[in-house]
Amino acid sequence: MSQQIDLSIIIVNWNVKDLLIKSLQSILDNTHDINYEIIVVDNASQDGSADTIKEKFPQIKLIVNQQNLGYARANNQGIQQARGEYILLLNPDTLILENALVKCLNYIKINPNIGVLGCRLLNPDGSLQPSVRRFPGLWDQVGILLKLHHIMPNLAVFKRYLANDLDYSRSQSVEQVMGAFFLIPHKIINQVGLLDEIFFIWFEEVDYCQRVKQAGHQVYYFNQAQIIHHFGQSFKQRLSLDKQKIFNQSLSYYFKKHHSKLEYIIINLLRPVSLALAGLSQIFNFKQ
Repeated sequence: MSQQIDLSIIIVNWNVKDLLIKSLQSILDNTHDINYEIIVVDNASQDGSADTIKEKFPQIKLIVNQQNLGYARANNQGIQQARGEYILLLNPDTLILENALVKCLNYIKINPNIGVLGCRLLNPDGSLQPSVRRFPGLWDQVGILLKLHHIMPNLAVFKRYLANDLDYSRSQSVEQVMGAFFLIPHKIINQVGLLDEIFFIWFEEVDYCQRVKQAGHQVYYFNQAQIIHHFGQSFKQRLSLDKQKIFNQSLSYYFKKHHSKLEYIIINLLRPVSLALAGLSQIFNFKQ
C-alpha cells in the first residue's frame, strides 16, 4: 500500500541551476513532520540543471522537456503526476524558511474555504517583498503598457492595482497572490481545472485566482510563514523586447477572458506602442 502524500511541491526550472539547488536543499532542511514529494520540471535548460538534479537529488522526480513549454504547461505536467492532497507551485529562486511549508499546510487544512494560499515573501536582504495585487483593470494596464508606472508610480490607479494599502502583518483574503508560492488543495484543481496553457508565462496565476474566486473559494495571504524570493531570475535572461511581447500576449488573452470586448480592443491597440517603448528601453538600457 502506497504512503499518503500530504504535499506535492512542483518546481518549474529554466536555466537557474544554482538557485534551484539551493531551493531544493532549503526544502529538505526546513520541512519536517509531513510526507511530501518534489517534482522538478526542467524546461529545456542549457546550464546542466537536469544532470545536476539527477546526480545530487536522485530522490526527486524529474521531468525533462526538450523545449521550453512555458510556465503554465510545465506546471500542469507536474500537477498531472502529483499524488499530494495539496499542490504547491514553487519558483526555483526561492528559499524555504522555518518549516514554512508545514505552517501553510496546517493552516489551509483547517480553513477549507481557501482555494489558493500565498505566504509572506522576503527579499534576499530580509525586507518585505510585496506579493499581493488586486485584479488588473483597464486603466492600470494601459498605464503599464505605456510605461507610466516608471514615471508616475504614485498615481492612484497604480497604487490600487499594486495594493499599496495592504497590511502585510495581517493574514487576510485578497484578490491575487504572486505565483512564486502558490498552494492549492488538489480538490480545487479537480473542480477548477489546470492552469490555462495559452498563457506561456505571466497572468496564468492571476487567471487562476479569478477562476478560484468565481468558483466561490478564497484566495488568501498567510503572513505566519515566510520564504525568500530572488524574484524574476529566469526572465532576467530575456531582452526587454522579448519580455514585452510575451507580456502583451498574456495580458491580451487575460482581457479576452475576463474583461469586456471594448477593453480587450483597447489593450490590443496599445500593444504596438508598448513594443516600441520596450525597444527604446532596450536600445538605451532603460529599466524595463
